[in-house]
Amino acid sequence: MRATDFEFRYRFWVIGFVYFLGFGSYNLDRVNAAAGVAHWIFGARDRHLDSLAAHHLLQALFALSAVLITFAAWIRTRGGAYLRAEVVHDPNVRTERLVADGPYRYLRNPLYLGNMFLATGMALLASRLGAVILIVGNLIVILRLIGREEVGLAEAQGEAYRAYRNAVPRLWPLLTPRVPAGDKRPEWPQAFLGEAWMWCFATDGFIFAWLMDLRIYFPILWGSGLAYFCVMMTMKWRRRRISNIPNADSPSAKPS
Repeated sequence: MRATDFEFRYRFWVIGFVYFLGFGSYNLDRVNAAAGVAHWIFGARDRHLDSLAAHHLLQALFALSAVLITFAAWIRTRGGAYLRAEVVHDPNVRTERLVADGPYRYLRNPLYLGNMFLATGMALLASRLGAVILIVGNLIVILRLIGREEVGLAEAQGEAYRAYRNAVPRLWPLLTPRVPAGDKRPEWPQAFLGEAWMWCFATDGFIFAWLMDLRIYFPILWGSGLAYFCVMMTMKWRRRRISNIPNADSPSAKPS
């Protein structure tokens, strides 16, 4: 199972389409996933979830959503700190160097693991059907993208990558590292810049869990999308600038 070159190059739009389908499923199933959990817990005792206990449960579930998104932001930021942000968002598969420092000592794809935590967190904001679409759809897309990367890395890095692949799991992190640390040092400012939109998502989630007011939630959500667009334009400009530098060194192996 591996993505085509087209899927990988336009992976942002492919993943975005999964989210479009997930949240668009409110047209077929109008019950929010978190509300569905609350209905299952309270049953006939509080069919309309009007009680204070039901309100607090919904707040807790939406806070859990924000926690998952925060965890996703942290995982992606930590993984991105060992790559350049413009490499993380590069439309091409980067295979010129194998990164096995930081979180890459515990699992091969921390950025994609972050994507799955994001999908799980966002699933609580979708409908019941949408939650299934978001989690399953993202998992399928991510496994296909990983398959595409693994083929390229195996071809470019040969035995070094095969040994790394056999020692470190794909998506389930180890408790202890299986490969020795290298000399790569994290670059935190560019990593936080590259994932700023996800931190905005997480902050928005906590605000919504506290106030339960969609009139505040959606402006911040759209602002986060605008922040992501600005980051993408910045990364594109930086890629063009670096490509114009003779013998520019690229420190990466894996995009997201």
